[in-house]
Amino acid sequence: MALPWVLCSLLAALLSPGQADSGTEEYLKREHSLVKPYQGVGATGSNTHWDLQGNTMVTSHFIRLTPDLQSKQGAIWNRVACLMQDWEVQVHFKIHGQGKKNLNGDGFAIWYTKDRMQPGTVFGSKDLFSGLGIFMDTYPNEEKQQERIFPYISAMVNNGSLSYDHSRDGRPITIGGCSALVRNLNHDTFVVIRYLKRRLTVMINIEGKNEWKDCIDIPGVKLPLGYYFGISSATGDLTDNHDIISVKVYQLTVQRTAEETESDDIVLVPSVDNLKFEDDDVDYEPMSGLTLFFIVFFSLVGLMVLAVIGIIVFQKWQEQSRKRFY
Repeated sequence: MALPWVLCSLLAALLSPGQADSGTEEYLKREHSLVKPYQGVGATGSNTHWDLQGNTMVTSHFIRLTPDLQSKQGAIWNRVACLMQDWEVQVHFKIHGQGKKNLNGDGFAIWYTKDRMQPGTVFGSKDLFSGLGIFMDTYPNEEKQQERIFPYISAMVNNGSLSYDHSRDGRPITIGGCSALVRNLNHDTFVVIRYLKRRLTVMINIEGKNEWKDCIDIPGVKLPLGYYFGISSATGDLTDNHDIISVKVYQLTVQRTAEETESDDIVLVPSVDNLKFEDDDVDYEPMSGLTLFFIVFFSLVGLMVLAVIGIIVFQKWQEQSRKRFY
């Protein structure tokens, strides 16, 4: 039974984008990975490391999170908490359906979170999560935006206090992203999430050329140990098949300087150093000093006018009250 895993490891070594990084070694972690023939997935015993949720269906060739039908949700969640300091997740997926361009949805999310197996409104999983979410969003909900071309990949680091805004495709709180035209393709499509030395990078291989392209690169990302990997998906009025062919998780080993080792404090709450949301790039024109002066001046004048009117009304009321007593 070990032979398929050895072959998977050798093939992954050839395909993985991480081989270009000198000094970094990768080790496939079976307890976090999911490959064909998906033996025992979703069973109640201890022989499997993955749970199924919702409308998820297992076949001999793929795991379908949602079918091309309305109002479906599905997810797969790893049962084993991740205790690796540096890791990489490679997901082989396929999104396809009968809907035309921008008439399909909604996409799927790859998770590294504190809680698992909790359905919700964010691509089939809970909102206000604690951890990391990578969103493969296939439908533009925000009509006025022109910057993004969908499908679109974005990232979000959450300490449990931020809510994902579907009406704006997560724009207020996502920290990076790129377009990824991944629907109805006849070749394999992959996405890689790498967390190394507290740097989050996302790369895609979607053109059938075995070429990896950068999508997201964010330094200073702090994620706690002991969280869980998962993938979830949802459809609404618009639909698609969301299929997962494999999930391969690698432990990364890399040499650290004494300074890097000293700075690697224990992380208890997910965070990003010098956090900059995508919407921070929008140019907001600040008020000039003259404009602020006039606003304050006319506000004070308005208050004075209201005070004078109040005094006059009060005096009139007093005069009428005295006349009633004489």
